[in-house]
Amino acid sequence: MIRRRTGTVQEIISQRGLCSELAVISEGERVKAVNYIDLTGPAYPGDRVLLNNTALHLGLGTGGFDFVCHNFSRPLPPFGRSGHIMKLRYTPWQIRVLACEEEAAGNQEQLAAFRSLEGRPMLIGGLHSTLAPAAAVIKHYRPSCRLVYLMTDGGALPLHFSRAVAELREKGLLSGTVTCGHAFGGDLEAVNVYSALVASRVILKADLIIIAMGPGHVGTGTRYGFSAIEVGEHVNRVNVLGGVPVVIPRLSGADSRSRHCGVSHHTLTALAEAALSPADLVLPLVRRSQLKPLLEQLRQAGITRRHRLLVKKAPPVGEIMGRFGLAPPETMGRGYKQDPLFFQAVGAAALAAAEKVKKSND
Repeated sequence: MIRRRTGTVQEIISQRGLCSELAVISEGERVKAVNYIDLTGPAYPGDRVLLNNTALHLGLGTGGFDFVCHNFSRPLPPFGRSGHIMKLRYTPWQIRVLACEEEAAGNQEQLAAFRSLEGRPMLIGGLHSTLAPAAAVIKHYRPSCRLVYLMTDGGALPLHFSRAVAELREKGLLSGTVTCGHAFGGDLEAVNVYSALVASRVILKADLIIIAMGPGHVGTGTRYGFSAIEVGEHVNRVNVLGGVPVVIPRLSGADSRSRHCGVSHHTLTALAEAALSPADLVLPLVRRSQLKPLLEQLRQAGITRRHRLLVKKAPPVGEIMGRFGLAPPETMGRGYKQDPLFFQAVGAAALAAAEKVKKSND
């Protein structure tokens, strides 16, 4: 069920692309609300709006936001866009997009000519918080690399919700974005991950692709009930298309939940069970007392037999992000100092992927 409430817009706090963050007075309190302009049109101070309050009411990790469903004070936005592919299908919010695979998009000849990813690296992350540090490391070591972000529909569906994407675009670190499945808002819209990978290569000319869901990973504490199991599925997809999957393991030395200590059970399950073909799995070179239990977790899960394990010295992720003027890295409310192992894993994997990009690009 959906919990709704009405409110009055007090101010526009910020705007990135087609996503506005608003301050709204509702039920006698000031709350933050997200407004997607391509769904509900713009909102301004004084406007009366209908809010979806479900997640905030339940105390879920949506960033502490309500979401604007309707603006009573403005006319309905014009029916723009082109295309015949629907995303958010069979919901009140279904939206049409011009998918890159459609004839009207003019890409079918290029897509039909695709034969293989030709051994190009595809960096796979299970959390959206891997995106910014990974992109920074890649562009630091391969400045001319055409880097594309492929956003799946495992987390947030609107690309514009991501602060990281907005910041990476602003700093010129991304050559393009592709949203696939029911995710929307990318430079290209794709029907599924396979066609998104192909389009990233033949249309956007990607040298390296980062595959990760948007903000808002789902986990239940059960063996298979988590969004990041898609990591294993991405390994299969990349191998089918002739690329080299490079996986960022989810590591932590600070998570209070035992299932995420060391190598997260998300990584273990995705690679031991969902991945049916091999990937490069990169661990950061940390002190022996820290590395040994990580290796043991992987061995017990059978991952060292099924995948190509690499151990690599992690670059200074925080320092590199600072050079690009990016916000300090954070995951699950923890920064680099609180959980360095997480970011060392991201940095090591990103460096390994960057080194697979032909140096002739630079």
